[in-house]
Amino acid sequence: MSDIITCIEDLRVLARRRVPRMFYDYVDAGSWTEGTYRANEADFRPIQFRQRVAVNMENRSTATTMLGQKVAMPVALAPTGLTGMQHADGEILAARAAMKFGVPYTLSTMSICSIEDVAEGTNGHPFWFQLYVMRDRGFMRDLIDRARAANCSALVLTLDLQVLGQRHKDIKNGLSTPPKPTLANLLNLATKPRWCMGMLGTNRRTFRNIVGHARNVKDVSSLSAWTAEQFDPTLNWKDVEEIRSYWGGKLILKGILDVEDARLAADSGADALIVSNHGRRQLDGARSSISALPSIVDAVGDRIEVHMDGGIRSGQDVLKARALGARGVYIGRPFLYGLGAMGEAGVTKALDIIHNELDISMAFCGHTQLEQVTRDILLPGSYPLP
Repeated sequence: MSDIITCIEDLRVLARRRVPRMFYDYVDAGSWTEGTYRANEADFRPIQFRQRVAVNMENRSTATTMLGQKVAMPVALAPTGLTGMQHADGEILAARAAMKFGVPYTLSTMSICSIEDVAEGTNGHPFWFQLYVMRDRGFMRDLIDRARAANCSALVLTLDLQVLGQRHKDIKNGLSTPPKPTLANLLNLATKPRWCMGMLGTNRRTFRNIVGHARNVKDVSSLSAWTAEQFDPTLNWKDVEEIRSYWGGKLILKGILDVEDARLAADSGADALIVSNHGRRQLDGARSSISALPSIVDAVGDRIEVHMDGGIRSGQDVLKARALGARGVYIGRPFLYGLGAMGEAGVTKALDIIHNELDISMAFCGHTQLEQVTRDILLPGSYPLP
């Protein structure tokens, strides 16, 4: 395989070679039949641009804002669990790459590197923190307090994980962190020497936001039982209100696919919502994020900032989502492929690729300023309507 990296797919192929099977499959899979997993990407393809010519393309800028924060392009790194198992100290490396590029990084509750690890690794630079609603409300409030102390500038509250969707590959691979020393795992790890050397050089190999912080979770052996019972199926809009009040800062609600839920999100007083189906990892058979976006923007876009994730694989996808009303988008798999392939340099490469594609495609559509992009850049009839 050529080592010349020109697109996100090249990073994916390289990551597959370098990351142990169970952790690669954890990223590159969806729930059940993976129908929604495929649709998230496929539903971008019919959307077509209107190419314009004889337009001055000098002095282009993809800069904008997300949640009032200046960003180099309308892209944030999504919260992804087990990022530090794609590459040693992965959350720290990804946060550094995002910081240097000028886009937000979002740390998952289920990260390998802790909130404090990332804050230290980025010298206190602001990042966003994603929170799950836990049965142990005391632990959840402690997470919020830790995020506040670490200079997190926004809280991303995930609403679509009250119960866990089934992902066949994770079950078949016996997903665990660190990997269990089975014969199959040991044989696979033997083919990933770069990954193994990295992991030997760090002590961050489990869920450091949880172990040593949550009640009765002192080590890996007690962690699995705790996580199995902690996601709260009773989550409701009153919980959202209480979390917003306790946090007191910028709040983003993640996991909105339905217009009625979008209206409730706007009513909640949150600052932004993310049109998202959890990377196709929860309800298989749900609609794709890009197909849900226009109707949600039409319903609440004047009341709350609308973001989107799911299926973004290129700068052209970013431009299409922006044209359909998303203030910004989140990338998960693209930066994880880069991280697994090349560490921090791979995350930077993924961002460079997406930025270049966004910049050039915007120019071909006759625009030099991303802030001026509207639905007019898209060919009528090729995109979903509200």
